[in-house]
Formats: sequence, structure tokens, C-alpha cells
Amino acid sequence: MRNATDIIRTVSRHTLAYMLFSISELFRLYDEFDPLDLLIVHAILNANVINVMNDPSLDQRFSSIHSVEPDVIKQGVSRAALSRFLSLPLETVRRRVTGLKRRKILAETKVGLIVTEQNAFRFGNNHELQKTNMLLLTKLLRDLRRAGVNGPDDLRGAKVAVSTKKAR
Repeated sequence: MRNATDIIRTVSRHTLAYMLFSISELFRLYDEFDPLDLLIVHAILNANVINVMNDPSLDQRFSSIHSVEPDVIKQGVSRAALSRFLSLPLETVRRRVTGLKRRKILAETKVGLIVTEQNAFRFGNNHELQKTNMLLLTKLLRDLRRAGVNGPDDLRGAKVAVSTKKAR
């Protein structure tokens, strides 16, 4: 068994590489967008489908690459929640959201902001980005396995080490 701090460092290094590669692909595919706008759009996309990811039947229902979550089931998010989540000033979020609404990417609903299923830029339904993500995730899992992390059970010691450090 490897040292818990070694596992933490290994997982951190590999997951950071995965995140950076993913962001790089996002920026490459949507090069006409400001990176901050892309961050906001994808944070809203994530908030919109949290309820789908937490419900096994909905998760399975919308698991096909050919299905898109309809706007009516999306969980909206407020500008203030977005500001807190991204650690951005509220005024910056407000200004960016206004521009994204003007481009018909975002819509305001009773429950908050959503990325519309009909947006012209295919946010949330870009098959090229989804396929690239699968390649990057496969690489991440392969790299972690090669580093000795085969699944969640291999992280138990690292969780204990982190908890112990926080308690001190």
C-alpha cells in the first residue's frame, strides 16, 4: 500500500491534468467565446442537471448521446449562487449573463438561469466535446490505475490522512 500523501499527490496531479485538457478542448471548440463566458455557461449547465444526475431513473432516461434534458426539468441557478460557486463578483456575473441571454444561450425561468436546449452553439449537446471527454476520462482512469489507484477503496487511506490533518 502506498503512503496516503503519495496517493493524494498522484490523484491531484492526474486530475489537474484531466481538468486542464478538458478546459483546453472547451476553449478550442468554442474559440469565439470569452473563457469567462464559457466557464459561466458550463457552471450553469452543471447546475441545470444536478437533479438529473441525482435521480437514477432520470440519469438513465437522458444518458443517450442523442437525448438532451428538456428545459422544463432543468434546475435553475441564481446569479448570486453562480457568483458564490465561481468566486466571481456578482456584477461580473450579472454583466456576462446579460450578454449570454442576448445571444440566446441562457434563459431566465421561474427557477433561475438555464442553458436552453435550443441554443445555437449546442452547449450541453456537443457530441465532439462529449467524445473528447470520454477519451480524456479513459486516459485519466488508465493513468490512475497505472499509478496504483484502481478505485474508491484505494483512496480510503488518503481520506483518513486529509481528515486527520484538518482535525489538528
